[in-house]
Amino acid sequence: MPEPVPADAPPADGEPGNTELTGLFVEKPPDNVVAVAGTDAIFIAKVDSTNLTRKPTMKWLKGKWMDLGSKAGKHMQFKETYDRNTKIYTYEMKIIKVVPGDAGGYRCEVTAKDKCDSSTFEISVEGEKKRPEKEEPQIDVWELLKNAHPSEYEKIAFEYGITDLRGMLKRLKKMTAPEPKHSEAFLKKLDSCYSVEKGKKIVLTCEVVDPNVQVKWLKNGQEIKPSAKYIMEANGNVRTLTINKTTLADDAAYECVVGEDKCFTEVFVKEPPVTITKLMDDYHVVVGERVEFEIEVSEEGAHDVELHKDHENPKYRFKKDGKKHTLIIMEATLDDIGMYHAWTNGGHTKGELEVLQDIADLTVRAQDQAMFKCEVSDDKVTGKWFKDGVEVLPSDRIKMSHIGRFHRLTIDDVKPEDAGDYTFVPDGYALSLSAKLNFLEPPKIHLDTSGNMVSQNTIIVVAGNKLRLDVEITGEPAPTVVWSKGDQPITDSEGRVRVEARKDLSCFVIEGAERDDEGNYSICVTNPSGEDKAMLFVKIVDVPDPPENVKCTAVGEDCATIVWEPPKFDGGAPIKGYLMERKKKGSSRWTKLNFDVYESTTYEAKRMIEGVLYEMRVFAVNSIGLSQPSLNSKPFMPIAPTSEPTRLTVHDVTDSTCSLKWLPPERIGAGGLDGYIIEYCKEGGDKTALCCLHHNDLSCDWVVANKDLCERQGYVVHDLPVGEKINFRVVAVNIAGKSLPATLAQPVTIREIVEHPKIRLPRELRTKYIRKVGEKINLTIPFQGKPRPVATWYKDGQPIDPKMVNVRNSNVDTILFIRSAEREHSGTYELVLQIENMEDRATVNIRIIERPGPPLKVRVTDVWGFNAALEWEPPRDDGNSEITGYTIQKADMKTKEWFTVYEHNRRTNCTASDLIMGNEYMFRVYSENLCGLSEEPCMSKNTAKISKTGLELKANPYKEKDMSCVPKFTQPLLDRSVVAGYSTAISCSVKGYPKPKITWMKNKMIIGEDPKFLMQNNQGVLTLNIRKPSTFDGGKYSCLAVNELGQDEVECKLDVRGRIHPGQSVTQQNKERQTITHTHIHT
Repeated sequence: MPEPVPADAPPADGEPGNTELTGLFVEKPPDNVVAVAGTDAIFIAKVDSTNLTRKPTMKWLKGKWMDLGSKAGKHMQFKETYDRNTKIYTYEMKIIKVVPGDAGGYRCEVTAKDKCDSSTFEISVEGEKKRPEKEEPQIDVWELLKNAHPSEYEKIAFEYGITDLRGMLKRLKKMTAPEPKHSEAFLKKLDSCYSVEKGKKIVLTCEVVDPNVQVKWLKNGQEIKPSAKYIMEANGNVRTLTINKTTLADDAAYECVVGEDKCFTEVFVKEPPVTITKLMDDYHVVVGERVEFEIEVSEEGAHDVELHKDHENPKYRFKKDGKKHTLIIMEATLDDIGMYHAWTNGGHTKGELEVLQDIADLTVRAQDQAMFKCEVSDDKVTGKWFKDGVEVLPSDRIKMSHIGRFHRLTIDDVKPEDAGDYTFVPDGYALSLSAKLNFLEPPKIHLDTSGNMVSQNTIIVVAGNKLRLDVEITGEPAPTVVWSKGDQPITDSEGRVRVEARKDLSCFVIEGAERDDEGNYSICVTNPSGEDKAMLFVKIVDVPDPPENVKCTAVGEDCATIVWEPPKFDGGAPIKGYLMERKKKGSSRWTKLNFDVYESTTYEAKRMIEGVLYEMRVFAVNSIGLSQPSLNSKPFMPIAPTSEPTRLTVHDVTDSTCSLKWLPPERIGAGGLDGYIIEYCKEGGDKTALCCLHHNDLSCDWVVANKDLCERQGYVVHDLPVGEKINFRVVAVNIAGKSLPATLAQPVTIREIVEHPKIRLPRELRTKYIRKVGEKINLTIPFQGKPRPVATWYKDGQPIDPKMVNVRNSNVDTILFIRSAEREHSGTYELVLQIENMEDRATVNIRIIERPGPPLKVRVTDVWGFNAALEWEPPRDDGNSEITGYTIQKADMKTKEWFTVYEHNRRTNCTASDLIMGNEYMFRVYSENLCGLSEEPCMSKNTAKISKTGLELKANPYKEKDMSCVPKFTQPLLDRSVVAGYSTAISCSVKGYPKPKITWMKNKMIIGEDPKFLMQNNQGVLTLNIRKPSTFDGGKYSCLAVNELGQDEVECKLDVRGRIHPGQSVTQQNKERQTITHTHIHT
């Protein structure tokens, strides 16, 4: 049962502090109020603020904890007014249109700093329990629905247990339709509707005209068969259908059928109201406990049950099990406090949930104070404190207090024996609140410094070995252990580097120590009472890294000098020395050079074979062991340098350069020759020193002229001072080093030698240079002279136009280039070569020619016998070339076929002989030059007719023969079979006069201008070419010849075979071809 509603309550901040209960209310709401459902209810409270230091705060509560201020809205309204004269605050709560759910206990609570007051009152709603007493069987739900507004359908369905509201509305629509015409088969039809409670019996009755007629009963259009549930009876004119033990499935439309006539009715099955057989209980729980509000209803599986709180919350779960309905709260919180309701269409119940805050566990250090605080539902509730089941009694250190709803247990100067479980048991309640007092012990690290520690905080581990540190840890509560490397915590419990936790132990493990594991490690243990920390340095020792940069610095005939750099990492131990090995290049067999440790980083290897390539490698040694071998040195060969270069000479000298040439050394040797180094120095300098100074300082030493080795036997030294005498020498270089130098006997004076300009004109350019129009002209004319001469071209005395002619000059020649020659490029070109006031000239005569124009005024001047005399004039345009001759041709006026009479005729006249008597001739003449004949001839203006003399021909009378003939195919078309994709042709021949018109057809359809087909007619031979036929081009082809005398036609069959694809047999291919051919024939 729920607890009685307390008269007073603490303020909103939860803890009363020193707030005292006083009488602040001047007017309170009445203790019991009876409100009528649907009307408004107003509750007024007044507070006197004369003795108050600040404005009071008013709260309206329902039950014990539900603050109604959050419910303000359309249903609840709150109002506050203040009278300055009387200093009285008036608070008003208004409930608009009271509903049964508003019934219950209420409390108004006022607080002002250190004072508070409260007042409780009860609200009852009239008619709250009258709804189940209504005489529902007397109400016809069907009539109620017919007269109700559509917005009230769902309310009526819920109140009277109607489940199929949608089907009921459909039937309602049918029944409101106009009634059918009067039937002659029925004396009395079925009623429009019937209503029955679930589980009861109902009888449907109608009267028919013919007492012997048979009727059919239908349910939703389906015929009903007689059974124990459905009983059909006929008594005279009366026909009845009895339905026993009705269920919701019997809620349907029924028909009685006589022949073509029907009568209809609707049966509505009502469920009885669902009543609550087991009411909801109140609950008092602690925060975090599970709560189950359970009720039982009269119907199993009932749907018209609503469980809800004063406000909705998605955290609640609902469960149905038969007649049981349960509202479940998994973990109760203070927000879940309030009233919970359950509604059915036949009842209502409610229960209150009160949630108490559990006592918090305490963890304290020695001599600190421990305080347990417990909040109860009412300030009048008393109780007792227990420790481990034994009642706690007050003493000098232990004190107990009760202020308002708060009970406190205070323990001063906490000692280890105070630790345990403390419980507060309220008097008269089967509920207790428990908490635990924990005593704190500072954490401590017990580090064992013996074993593999070389000092108090350094541990040496050989690379590859395992390190395991077991550190004992103490402290209460159990401290938290954190291992770190530097600032990075180590959290892995598995892997190569891990931390293992055991009871009172923390294990740090490194499997297969590596160099990267070296560093400072720390262990830090903490609990609420403090922390402890220890530092460790883990040193990893290993074999050293291999030496670096092994190379050969010098070689002899049977020896070599090898140098290298120490390894970057000595493995954590000093380097004791090195071991060396060598092998021949291409071999895999290494030979040790020393068995005792060699301490220096320079070693001279001896007893090697000259001309053989060797490689070296070095090992480093420390106290741990031998390192990996170094990288192999570059191959080197024990060999002596070459002899000096031979025949060093000066090839050319300018104001700043000197060109040298020489021959290879006489003795090169097995080491080969890599290149040459060219050096120079000013006369009077140190000729024995070899150094590289800046070019501007040549007073004493040799200067290297080339940065990279010169591989050719010639080199041009640049940037030399003008007028100075310079010594030069050349050194050969190979893998063994530098040879002796080859030196010039005398120094060279750096000064340009003046040489007169001279043009070396090629022989073919000394006469006219003739080219045809459109050809490319590329003239290269070498010259000589020092310093470099200036070459200038002129055409006909004027500088050449660079847009028409391209010129490129170099040190030794000049090039004149014309991409496409034109007539205007013809002329006299002059090359002028100048060096200061000296010059040389050369002339090139270029002529661009093309074909000449035709001759002029060709005419026949005389005809005699079988001869004709011709004359003409030279062409206006000779193509920029002399006319070399003419070509004369003749043609008979009948055949008009041209025949050459003369070629290369140099005169402008000729005589054509051997002409045929009786024929008339015309003539044409071509002009000719070096390019060839003119493009067009000149035709003679008159003709030469050879007259007949002394002969007379008497022709026999000629009778023209009638050649008319009906078209007739002399060669028919032949059937063919071809492969798809390969072009083919079909042919036939025809005769007929006049020439018949030919028409090709495919399957009796005329072949038009289809580019796939090419039709030819050559002297009566007709050919139809088909380009790359497909299987669809097969069929019957026919050729029709028609003239004005008649027609003839031939046809053939063309079979196009598809290509045989991989995996397809020839039989399948033939079947497909026959199918396609058959399809085309029928088409």
